[in-house]
Amino acid sequence: MIRRLQPRLLLQLGMFLCSATLVWSLWSLSLAAETTNTATVAKSSDLASKASALTRRVIDEQFIQSHQTELSFWINGIPGMEEPFLGIPRWQYAASVVYLILAFYLSRALDWFIQNRLKHWGAKTLTEWDDILVKLADGPVKAITLVFLIHIGLELYDWPSWLEINLSRLSLIVGAIALTFIALRVIDLAIAAWRRQPKQGGDVAFNDQFVLLIGKLLKAVLILITSLTLLGNLGVDITAILGSVSVLGLAFGLAAQDSVANLFGAVAVFVDKPFKVGDRIKVGSDVDGVVEAMGLRATQVRNADGFLITLPNKSVGNNTVINVSARPSIRTVLNYGLTYDTPAHRIDFAASLLRSIFTAHSLTGECQVTFNRFDASALNIEVNHQCLTRDLPTYQTALHGLNLQVKERFDAEKLEFAFPTQTVFLKKDTSVPANSSV
Repeated sequence: MIRRLQPRLLLQLGMFLCSATLVWSLWSLSLAAETTNTATVAKSSDLASKASALTRRVIDEQFIQSHQTELSFWINGIPGMEEPFLGIPRWQYAASVVYLILAFYLSRALDWFIQNRLKHWGAKTLTEWDDILVKLADGPVKAITLVFLIHIGLELYDWPSWLEINLSRLSLIVGAIALTFIALRVIDLAIAAWRRQPKQGGDVAFNDQFVLLIGKLLKAVLILITSLTLLGNLGVDITAILGSVSVLGLAFGLAAQDSVANLFGAVAVFVDKPFKVGDRIKVGSDVDGVVEAMGLRATQVRNADGFLITLPNKSVGNNTVINVSARPSIRTVLNYGLTYDTPAHRIDFAASLLRSIFTAHSLTGECQVTFNRFDASALNIEVNHQCLTRDLPTYQTALHGLNLQVKERFDAEKLEFAFPTQTVFLKKDTSVPANSSV
């Protein structure tokens, strides 16, 4: 029975403390507002000046003395609490402990409100911005609120100097960590929002990998800057640290210059998008194949022989890249040779026949048929054909069907294809008598 009541009692106690802290805070602010010089506030032209004037009144020594009973939670009225301990009245210690407990539960109450109320209200709306703001506020707001209340407590109560210094440093560290955590969560939410967007072309895996790398680099830079700034504010001399970081960065850059060059090559590929996975590309004069994978260090290409070629991104960025798959269509020049005994009107008929065969195909765009030259062993008819497809297998299938039709129609019309031939004429030597013997 006691175990069942413990959570409920703790919850009731926590809610009571939160309510008490909230009421006390509102009461203190109202008392401060009553004692605020209205002329000073009237001169303030903006909200920041008014808030600054009110804050100075809240932490003013006269205000603390005039409202000592409320700020001490009436503990100073207990006999013996006015006696000093280590130079500070005892009620200051007790009131500080009560204040810290109330500040802790008030921050917990604010965190509970965000998790249970704001998140529920945000889920009912159609926009995503409120959900993103709730996710950002979930967690760090509790720490920031606690740090803010501790900072106010440092001004309201007399603390031992060593404790005040340590609490001030601790609040600075916690506040910096909380703000850094919010910034890191902003980066994560931005990356998640980018990855949820529909992708149009490109290598989705490579793009996601690259964006994740950029996110990690941003996080590392943010943590480094926050750490150095925090150490500087805590009184640590960061000059030597910056010098060491610079030397280490220079040494790392010299040792990993190829890796850095490959990384910048990946950045160029990501930004320019000259090709994607599945494209046939030509890099320089040696590499011709289909892109199978794209990474931060290298790009893998499968050539026509089936070999997998790994290209460092540095070489991809420094060489000319021809994206064969990016062409809108495939253009081919075909040559059909007729024998030399073919008459002129039959040559013209063959050209018309080729023109009708190619133009009748559904994938044919432009088609030019010309009798262009006399070869050594053939009368050549050239067909400049445009196939309206980017897909190589589709093009090969279409060309296969067209060549079959050409062969069938030429055979039916008795048009002979030429092949390399040689005619040898033997000249008889008449200077030697036929009946002479050697």
